[in-house]
Amino acid sequence: MNYIGSKYSLIDFLKSSIDKTLENSNESRQASEMIFADLFAGTGIVGGSFKEQGYSIIANDIQYYSYVIIKHMIENNGNLNEERCQKLIEKLNVIEGIEGFLYQNYSFGGTEGQEFRRMYFSDENAKKCDAIRITIEQWYQNCEITDHEYYFLLGSLINSIDKYANTASVYGAYLKHLKKSAQKPMTLAPLPIMRGHVDCKVFNEDVSALIKKVSGDILYLDPPYNARQYCTNYHLLETIARYDNPIIHGKTGLREYSEQKSVFCNKQKVERAFAELLKNAQFKYIFLSYNNEGLMSLDTIERIMKKFGKYAVFMKEYRRFKADNARDAKAESTVEYLHCLIKN
Repeated sequence: MNYIGSKYSLIDFLKSSIDKTLENSNESRQASEMIFADLFAGTGIVGGSFKEQGYSIIANDIQYYSYVIIKHMIENNGNLNEERCQKLIEKLNVIEGIEGFLYQNYSFGGTEGQEFRRMYFSDENAKKCDAIRITIEQWYQNCEITDHEYYFLLGSLINSIDKYANTASVYGAYLKHLKKSAQKPMTLAPLPIMRGHVDCKVFNEDVSALIKKVSGDILYLDPPYNARQYCTNYHLLETIARYDNPIIHGKTGLREYSEQKSVFCNKQKVERAFAELLKNAQFKYIFLSYNNEGLMSLDTIERIMKKFGKYAVFMKEYRRFKADNARDAKAESTVEYLHCLIKN
């Protein structure tokens, strides 16, 4: 999935930096004896990677579409029958499209005669997504699939439909004409089943509240870096995940999102929120991913983290997320910092 802030290309950097920190602090426990928390989990790249290493994972994201994906990536292990999952995918791939909520509000054909002619998906792909989403819900409500299968199928749908979106990258706008990838017929592709520690738990809560209720050994934080809210950038995936027929408004068909806004996107609130997060964290090792263009400066983060224990930082230059190239920033690369705290 094409996701802002994805750490897919930085996994090796994160792993080696965290391993070095543990080694330097003479941590003797094995991964299977430790709890790793990823509380801004996004698509579960980091938490899933540490799950495969044997850690018990706590994962969280305030966005529901993200929760659905990580519910599968983190909690599903041997509780899924891969042969049955493949048959369910095959059944969904051959069903006929339906003129449902997605088609009626986010395709060109479905919005004919409306104030805004939206073109987030081709007519056929919007109808196919509606049909698959409705069928998954019917199966679940009729107890034809388990909880684990439900999140596997729904997460697979969210991940799949994103590949056919008629956008530059995020859902803040749609293109005026269908691009080549959006013209292709949608195929539902299964998300991988990541094997690892069976004792994993996923939440869909505000991190400031959740941090007071969880504890462990390693806390990894990857909050938003700038003022752009994920709830608006990915509002359409949220609607597909919930399929709750929301009231939408404006040219882009935004849903209500006030309860999902992050204080980490607010220049006036982010420093206090970060300090409170560290204060309430019941973890010995705390790692913060943040780049050199974020709302908090390198010096600010260092000053705050040093209040709570021993501080260090690792850094790596990497290519900018491609959607950013159209913005004001001229540099093709950015610097990712992994700030490390061994808490007193």
